[in-house]
Amino acid sequence: MAAKKKAGAAKKGDSMIISKSRVKAAAKKCNVGSEFYGALEAHVRSVIAQAEARAGANGRKTLRPYDV
Repeated sequence: MAAKKKAGAAKKGDSMIISKSRVKAAAKKCNVGSEFYGALEAHVRSVIAQAEARAGANGRKTLRPYDV
């Protein structure tokens, strides 16, 4: 039953793309504030949306590295 909830949340976009533990591990010299995760999540979603728009404008359905 828990798997169904996770799948439903992913479809809505409610789940986080980033991993808090991996962000902490990547920030070697600084602590990570709790507000940082939300800001990073928003930025990542924005970058993905812009990449989708660029791919769509070029007539593609596949995101490529140069769309970022």
